[in-house]
Amino acid sequence: MLTIRLNRTGKKNRASFRVVLQEKTKAPNHRHVEVLGSYDPHSKTTVLKGERILYWIGMGAQASDSVHNLLVRQGILKDAKKRAIKMVKPAVKEEVKEDIVAEAKEEKTVEVAEVAAVEAEAKAE
Repeated sequence: MLTIRLNRTGKKNRASFRVVLQEKTKAPNHRHVEVLGSYDPHSKTTVLKGERILYWIGMGAQASDSVHNLLVRQGILKDAKKRAIKMVKPAVKEEVKEDIVAEAKEEKTVEVAEVAAVEAEAKAE
């Protein structure tokens, strides 16, 4: 499967990227099928071959999330942006979760009992 993704070039601490078409299973810096543009995040300059990108997407190539957002920003694709960085929430241990739920239930039963006692006193008067 072909994918359109960024290939890092440039010096240390001064990255620039090529937008390339290559096999999804290949490493990003290895052989690519075609160079489709470039992107410099420091100067915010982007040069893209829009017709070729649309051609390859029409042929079934998938854009990475970062490239997809870049294409939407440049107006080549009319779509919503994707979340490029996927954050994973740390898993809460089941024992801790069960303890928290049990404590919450105990607090609610105490409050309900206190409210019932106050209501009973109010009716008695």
